[in-house]
Amino acid sequence: MAYASHIINHSRKLRNAPNILHKEHVFLVRWFSSDAHPSPTKSHDIWKTHCHGYGPSRRERVFMSSTYDTTALFGIQKSNISTTTTKMGSITGSLFNRDFSCPLNSRRCFSSVSDLPPHQEIGMPSLSPTMTEGNIARWLKKEGDKISTGEVLCEVETDKATVEMECMEEGYLAKIIRGDGAKEIKVGEVIAITVEDEDDISKFKDYQPPASDASAPPVKDPLARKLAEENNVPLSSIKGTGPDGRIVKADIEDYLASGVKEVSAAPKAQVGIDAVLDYTDVPHSQIRKVTASRLLLSKQTIPHYYLTVDTCVDKLMGLRSKLNSLQEASGGARISVNDLVIKAAALALRKVPRCNSSWTDDYIRQYHNVNINVAVQTDNGLFVPVIRDADKKGLSKIGEEVKQLAKKARENSLKPQDYEGGTFTVSNLGGPFGIKQFCAIINPPQSGILAVGSAEKRVIPGSGSEQYEFASFMSVTLSCDHRVIDGAVGAEWLKAFKGYVENPESMLL
Repeated sequence: MAYASHIINHSRKLRNAPNILHKEHVFLVRWFSSDAHPSPTKSHDIWKTHCHGYGPSRRERVFMSSTYDTTALFGIQKSNISTTTTKMGSITGSLFNRDFSCPLNSRRCFSSVSDLPPHQEIGMPSLSPTMTEGNIARWLKKEGDKISTGEVLCEVETDKATVEMECMEEGYLAKIIRGDGAKEIKVGEVIAITVEDEDDISKFKDYQPPASDASAPPVKDPLARKLAEENNVPLSSIKGTGPDGRIVKADIEDYLASGVKEVSAAPKAQVGIDAVLDYTDVPHSQIRKVTASRLLLSKQTIPHYYLTVDTCVDKLMGLRSKLNSLQEASGGARISVNDLVIKAAALALRKVPRCNSSWTDDYIRQYHNVNINVAVQTDNGLFVPVIRDADKKGLSKIGEEVKQLAKKARENSLKPQDYEGGTFTVSNLGGPFGIKQFCAIINPPQSGILAVGSAEKRVIPGSGSEQYEFASFMSVTLSCDHRVIDGAVGAEWLKAFKGYVENPESMLL
């Protein structure tokens, strides 16, 4: 009788048994997309652990269609990024030749041991190509709320911006694992649980995700984990008495009853010069950590070389004055020297396209779009929003976009489309800070960056033997990736740039 009851209780699983035939390639796709997940060769283990006895979910059925959308493919991490919605063709053949920038962050799970109903673990999404961890700014939904496709679940602070994370399936938010203000959450780490049935919400009141520490014994009971966390019990020091050595609630209670307490080692007293120094430790922001990582990678792996020229900017300044008079008369915004520099750089890239390229191990990719990243310093760190198709835009349009993007950068509200896809970078420390000349580090995967210094008046020989004149010169330095840009090519680009700056009317042709 008990055996018959067991079969009846699991009839849902038996009804869906034929779908097992479809599962193997589904899991190969789902787990192939991130190094953080198990290897596709372990699909049998994944099957037992995460989807025991269930047929394909709505998300999994997307995989089985002939075409699919990456916003459905990668779960809830749509985040208002227009570029993520891309039709990708058939699963057969070309699928495994593509690079997926975002790991799967939602898993449909079932646990027969803890009697948890079907649910989904929502992981921290990868919302930018360089993101490895993120912060939860705030949840817009609370536990127990009904959620629908397209609704915003929470705001995530990525390495570069604050991005909205949307829901891609209907259901209920059963449990928030990482609440408002949670910091340094690894990509893929569970942040919430959703369920399809409202009656299942209460069953996740004390739910805790499995331990990520491989050295600690596995915890059998979610209540045991909660008890251990509340009492600061180190799981690695407990011998589990449950099946397969798993830790259960009774093991935690026995540990606490024994009077064993965690003893933390006293910090060593600082000696020497540090003992008399007064200092403040400033925590790293996400953008600063990513910037540091990328610049270190750039300096270590890209063979930099530098070319510097002085450009006479008298005509450039004269043209700017005339244009600003027209702008003021029409109520438009003033044009800056930096706007003119961006336009000159973009036109030079169009004239010398070999500098508008990136290195790969198999080929050099030459871009047909001229998208200029502009370095913007903020209190949170350095941002590089992008001006797309700068070679095709007028000066007033470039100036307007630069101001808008700089404002968003300072407010930490840039979206991925505001900074991704650049092909060349301009960094100006001259106008704002009066720096005469400097060398900038290349922003990978680009192959060039232009460092712009300040303009200064100089005495130059006049037409007569004892005649002298004054002129304003601006120093610019081009940093080049020598794998892509040969010295002569870099010099050719600087010649073109200098020509546009010293004869600015040519930029209007």
